[in-house]
Amino acid sequence: MQVVVGAGPVGTAIARQLVGQGQKVRIVTRSGSGPEHPLIEKVSADAAKGLVEITQGASVIYNCVNPPYTKWPELWPPISAAMIAAAKANDAVLAITGNVYGYGPQPDGRMTEHTPLAATGVKGRVRIKMWQDALDSGIRTIEVRGCDYVGAGASGIFSAVIGPAIAKGRTAYVPGDPDAPHTWTYIGDMATALVRLARDERAWGRAWHVPSAPAESVRQLAARHAQLAGVPEVKIRKLPHWVMRTAGLAVPMARELAEMDYQFYGPYLLDATETARTFGLEPTDLDVAIREEADYSSSPTPPRRGSPAALPAATAVTPPK
Repeated sequence: MQVVVGAGPVGTAIARQLVGQGQKVRIVTRSGSGPEHPLIEKVSADAAKGLVEITQGASVIYNCVNPPYTKWPELWPPISAAMIAAAKANDAVLAITGNVYGYGPQPDGRMTEHTPLAATGVKGRVRIKMWQDALDSGIRTIEVRGCDYVGAGASGIFSAVIGPAIAKGRTAYVPGDPDAPHTWTYIGDMATALVRLARDERAWGRAWHVPSAPAESVRQLAARHAQLAGVPEVKIRKLPHWVMRTAGLAVPMARELAEMDYQFYGPYLLDATETARTFGLEPTDLDVAIREEADYSSSPTPPRRGSPAALPAATAVTPPK
């Protein structure tokens, strides 16, 4: 039996892959939500409490939780500690859904599996400590790091900015350089990497990157979406850097976004060469992810979006006239 904590896009994708392989899965969420399947058991619980008992008998525990973006420093430490304790008590592998916040800004925007964890921002430091605590605990663990997510249910630049602009026929104001090359990680590829590496002892005790499609700018991503979805191409304008900084004085979410805005004002490139070579993983064509996202967005009653490690839901900021 394997336990998935969190039923956002990544957690759901992992659960579906596992049951597709005939594995029994227990999904733990606060609301008791998750996909329906005879091999899936859904449990309602607080991720920071009672995990040792809830995960009893698990061979792998997948950390797919993501607390509210503005409350990481308060909420992540007890959740992470509970995951580690559960893995230790059950002699299970802890597979962590990671991100690249811990690296901080890079001179050329490129990040490899060996880039030092040198972030100085609040959220970067939170992620660094989570990973170091897992390593220091002595459990078998991996962290799989992806860049901004694309795919059904992904919270990111598309759901926050591009999608709403398309739906309303308006200009999309992008918080960053719309022409900077950027890596986009398909949710399905993140799930595949976590499932594959969790059971491979060569992966344990290290962090790995998700093989992702070649980098494309926000403008290229939006144009590709328009072509695949058969909708007019949205106009894109750069939101001045000062707008989010100013909004952050009064809006907590804007303040959190401003801390991480370096990700979108220059090249942001995830290099997963070593992961791909070691485990034989290849990225899914970006068209697959974009079609999924387009279908999801056009659904009359799409399921609730998760909150993966990507640009959070849109913050109300009025663009300059």
